[in-house]
Amino acid sequence: MNITLNNGVEMPTIGLGTFMMSPADAEEAVYNAIKCGYRLIDTANGYMNERAVGRGIKKSGVPRNEIFLETKLWPTVYSNPNAIEETLERLDTDYIDLLLLHQPCADYKGAYKMMEQAVRDGKVKAIGLSNFEGEPLKEILEMCEIKPAVIQVEAHPYFGQKELKEELAKNDIKIQAWYPLGHGDKSLGEEEVFTRLAEKYNKSNAQIILRWHIQSGHIIIPGSRNPEHIKDNANIFDFELTNDEMNEINALDKNKRYYEPKPELLKMYASMELKKELDV
Repeated sequence: MNITLNNGVEMPTIGLGTFMMSPADAEEAVYNAIKCGYRLIDTANGYMNERAVGRGIKKSGVPRNEIFLETKLWPTVYSNPNAIEETLERLDTDYIDLLLLHQPCADYKGAYKMMEQAVRDGKVKAIGLSNFEGEPLKEILEMCEIKPAVIQVEAHPYFGQKELKEELAKNDIKIQAWYPLGHGDKSLGEEEVFTRLAEKYNKSNAQIILRWHIQSGHIIIPGSRNPEHIKDNANIFDFELTNDEMNEINALDKNKRYYEPKPELLKMYASMELKKELDV
């Protein structure tokens, strides 16, 4: 299932996230995901596994033009004029389907202009932001020549991002959810509504949550190293939640984040150089 971005690019609604995966795990997970039908792969400079992701794609044998490859620039490379070329080299590809700025710190305005030029040069198909909300997002929307196509943020039934979604809808910007299952929070995963609906539709609680995301218009990138879990996460397109069921899940929203974008964290990100493991 694909979604059309505001620049006309088609993007799959579900993909594999590779956050916190070692190069070996990322390569194998990417290979397994593509072999079982995934066509969206998400990585980042900061995950230090981009080379492995590129190897996993090559190993799958699926043509590059059938894969939607997404990565993110780390803040300490925002001022590096070669950052995108170096990212392309690590991924072993001629272009990136979606390139995001990872955090709202350092010279993110200059970095956004660099990404806009990369679109004009044909090196990037679409651009967006990760973890941008509030004033930083407003600044980008006011200065950009190419609108962000996607904003990647924390989103799950406990944190539905209702206000942000309403703001983004004005510019037809899509939400991509990380922590789509709530960072493994058992209290979320075992909510009675998910257990009940899982029994009704013969699915797992996690599959019910992921289906809620899809029907909410979210792009999702659940991460897993387990081939069976990877397969199950994508097996959510043979049923549909009713409006009442969607509303029941929406009512779980308690504005609960698992990640707080504190100023001290952003300051640390702005000075955190990428490690050599990036090139493994």
